[in-house]
Amino acid sequence: MCYFVYDGAFGHNDALQMVTQLGLHLISKLRHDAALYFPYDGPYAGRGKRKKYGKKLDYRRMSETYLKTSSVDKDIQTQIYQMPLWHKTFVDLLNVVVIVKTNLKTQAVAHVVLFSSDLELPYEQLIDYYRLRFQIEFNFRDAKQYWGLEDFMTVNQTPVYNSANLAMFMVNVSHALTRPLRTHWSEWSVTDLKAWFRSRKYVIETLKLLPEMPEPIFIDQAIAQVAALGRVNHVVNPV
Repeated sequence: MCYFVYDGAFGHNDALQMVTQLGLHLISKLRHDAALYFPYDGPYAGRGKRKKYGKKLDYRRMSETYLKTSSVDKDIQTQIYQMPLWHKTFVDLLNVVVIVKTNLKTQAVAHVVLFSSDLELPYEQLIDYYRLRFQIEFNFRDAKQYWGLEDFMTVNQTPVYNSANLAMFMVNVSHALTRPLRTHWSEWSVTDLKAWFRSRKYVIETLKLLPEMPEPIFIDQAIAQVAALGRVNHVVNPV
């Protein structure tokens, strides 16, 4: 099953229908005060259309029946509820997950309302998938800041497709290169990575002007020294 993760600005029926038409399920967020209703399960009146909406969800008095997990960490209690609910602006029944956090010292309460169009999606996966939205945003930030996603001037479909994919590809490459380095230097950044490879290119091209190439150890030392000029964070002998 494939999912499309939207932020709360697109947590509405239009976005849901658009995603559904693409054969995907939507995962997004509702307003904290969204009016949600349980499916009506009472008797049929015998005439007219059967009632659709049952009791309105009270965020302050949710039934233990729908409580999936409860935990306490540093005086903050986290309770997670999951239930199928209707929203009057949505055509489809929603798989709703409500995360309630309570400060046990002050009794201050806050909650977040997530939802998916996939009624079978467990609450753990729904929460994990929604959290991925932030990593997706970070990837787009890196693509724009470091790899030219917002700088290319093409307007035709194929060049735009190629430019955008190249920028996102470079994001993945940079992550693959920086991940092992961050195990030794946690502050290592994309700027440091670009400075390192740029300095290597400058040093190699400069050394080509010499009558004879120096020893490899000298080349490595020269690269390390030149790379330090453009680095943001101090790194000792990166590989």
